[in-house]
Amino acid sequence: MKSNSTIAVAVLVCAGLTGTTACGGSSGSSDGDEKKPFAGQSADAVADKASRATKAARSVRMVGTVEEQGQPVEIDVRADTKDACTGTMSGQGTTAEIIETAGKKYVRGNEAFWAASLKGQQGAEKVIAQLEGKWVKTPTSDASMQDICDKQAFLAALDKDKSERQGMRKSGTATVGGKEAIVLKKKDGAETFTLYVATEGKPYLLKFATTGGKNPGSMTFSDYDKPVEATAPPAGRTVDPKKLAPAG
Repeated sequence: MKSNSTIAVAVLVCAGLTGTTACGGSSGSSDGDEKKPFAGQSADAVADKASRATKAARSVRMVGTVEEQGQPVEIDVRADTKDACTGTMSGQGTTAEIIETAGKKYVRGNEAFWAASLKGQQGAEKVIAQLEGKWVKTPTSDASMQDICDKQAFLAALDKDKSERQGMRKSGTATVGGKEAIVLKKKDGAETFTLYVATEGKPYLLKFATTGGKNPGSMTFSDYDKPVEATAPPAGRTVDPKKLAPAG
């Protein structure tokens, strides 16, 4: 059993997310209404503040749906800057839970998840039978798991191409998770990218959404700076992939 096959959904999610438009800004134009939130500041300047504040937060919860190859992929992850992470990912009938704590990572998937992960590998059915209800240890060096559980790396991936988040415009306000947010929009061809930035307290990013393009989706951000309760699964429910019965 290959360790990197245990996190196919994580790879899928990361691929979809890094394909979306980025989450920041630096230039743009102001709407000129001094009574509105962030009055006198350009939309790109507000987006830049949101990007920096979000990256500086000690922890965050990220919930959303992205589309990969025409199929929705859902994510609900809590992550902090001290390598604690919990969450679930699902798509096309597969579901996987993830835990990261004390430098160790674990994945527990449903049968469909493992079937998709091990598709084409000899003896896959025997391996899947041993994984029912079990958590599988993954190497701490596994890059794809780090992408989804490493808060800083995850947010950096969303802000990979900074040129894509220039030229935004203010578009009023909205409520996200009970909090007021200024709405920033950018249209590029058929694609519309929207950021929602908190107007009170720190200018955290509360939501982003992409519509009309090749990678539609949205993500909400909440529970900033709240502790992430991540506990390693019981030893009796944990599997070391190196000790699984050999395939075939």
